[in-house]
Amino acid sequence: FIHGGYWQMRAKETFSFLAEGPLAHGIHVACIGYTLAPDISLQGIAGEVRAALAWLAAHAAGYGADAGRIYVSGWSAGGHLTALCMDEPAVRGGLAISGIYDLEPIRLCYLNGKLGLREEDVETLSPLRRMQTSTAPMMLVCGGAELPELQRQSADYAAARVRAGLHDLAVVQDQDAIRADHAGQSVRQDQRGAADHQPVQCLLDRRFVFRVDRGQRLVQHQNRCVAQQ
Repeated sequence: FIHGGYWQMRAKETFSFLAEGPLAHGIHVACIGYTLAPDISLQGIAGEVRAALAWLAAHAAGYGADAGRIYVSGWSAGGHLTALCMDEPAVRGGLAISGIYDLEPIRLCYLNGKLGLREEDVETLSPLRRMQTSTAPMMLVCGGAELPELQRQSADYAAARVRAGLHDLAVVQDQDAIRADHAGQSVRQDQRGAADHQPVQCLLDRRFVFRVDRGQRLVQHQNRCVAQQ
């Protein structure tokens, strides 16, 4: 899992809670950290993440994991890095949550103060502008109360992947059970009045059942994710 924070804040330790769901299913978990901007460029961050994946592939067996079944995931900036790394030889699939796939809006706003993105960086580091040829399956998801720009980018990137002939992806934009914002907060409660689980945790805990209609841009899940008592 690759953490978010617009490439300039937060740390892997903040997201260690995500390990609980996969571990309960016998899935090994590695939370990847990276140097934050402005101490490094976005190109450098991508290089660090790629190096981390290569290290995992080389050392997974020593931790009892299967190096041939590495799946990469990430939220926000981590979703962007997930998309960039789908062409890594060790990666068998990906899950990008509320990712950023076109960096031009970032270049034009205050967030670029630390990133220092140039026009050429936008072209080379935007997954939407530099479509990869990797056929590893990828799932793109975002919450129903997510920032409109991130909803748009998720849908646009999904459509672009379909046009490129890539498969096994869906944009899950929940309109009922969990209307999550970018902070991962649920803005709806279940019928018992108890707050829903964090949506990212629900995804990685595999409590969703998805209806994947190949070729469509938006796919809704079939069931609700409710808090376990």
